[in-house]
Amino acid sequence: MKKTLLVFTILLLNLTCFAQSEQEAKEPEYWTRTLNTQIGFSQVSLSNWAAGGFGSMSLNGYLDGNLVYEKDKFKWTNRLQVGYGFVQTYGEGFKKTDDRFILDMKAGYKAFDKFYLSAIYNFQTQLGPGYKTVRGTEIVSDFFAPAYTSLGIGVDYIPTKNVSINLSPLVGKIVMVRNPALRKKYGNAEDQFVRWEVGAQLKFDGKVEIEDFTAGTSLTLFSDYLDHPLNIKVNWDVNISAKLTKFLAATIRTSLIYDDKIKHIELKNKKGEVVVDDEGNPIMVPGVQFKELSSISFTYTFGKK
Repeated sequence: MKKTLLVFTILLLNLTCFAQSEQEAKEPEYWTRTLNTQIGFSQVSLSNWAAGGFGSMSLNGYLDGNLVYEKDKFKWTNRLQVGYGFVQTYGEGFKKTDDRFILDMKAGYKAFDKFYLSAIYNFQTQLGPGYKTVRGTEIVSDFFAPAYTSLGIGVDYIPTKNVSINLSPLVGKIVMVRNPALRKKYGNAEDQFVRWEVGAQLKFDGKVEIEDFTAGTSLTLFSDYLDHPLNIKVNWDVNISAKLTKFLAATIRTSLIYDDKIKHIELKNKKGEVVVDDEGNPIMVPGVQFKELSSISFTYTFGKK
């Protein structure tokens, strides 16, 4: 009897442990983590080349990290983008080609169907100084010059896994310019490190994935209630990648920006002459900014989608 009871107890314990292990194995995974890395490099060397030309070396790197937590009606998404690139032309000097640091965070609570009550946060700046000319010393941007941070509340519509449309009727935005010499260029007064903007924001995020082809876009439209609300600020990024082999991919990244507060273009008259003010300084006006970066890159993605 004792042996039978002992055997029964052992079997029961084994079944209990097996059931617990199976239950733990089936425990839902609330976190999703991915990290996409891209590194592109090229080099040209010339010696007594009759056709002429310049030797050069270029390097660009890009990290795109995503962290998502989703449980019941709550969803929290985080995305960090860091990119830096340069071209070193022998005899001409160092040229920065890409420089970005962008952090996006969004928390939402499902209200009904595919609509979420949401809070959205953004921070962006650049990592190093940018210069007006290759050999010049005049800085046109730097770390925290400028830097933008914003926090808004609104509604998030998520019709599919890869599409999000966020409308935030109340957004507080801060423009920070650490370097006093650059503050006027980015809309701040010379003695104003921080400038506030309060307005409405519409943000669209979308991605298409077809086998080895991926295309993603992020479009942000912002209207400042306090200063010319009809002058819409635009920030539009596109990232396209096509895998050539397991570790090589052709990538294209573009950025388009329009901000009426960023005055970086010299005003010219119909004759093409620069217009100056009473003190003889060029009059600066805003304009559309566009950047495109394409390369064949080593790429690898960590984590699961």
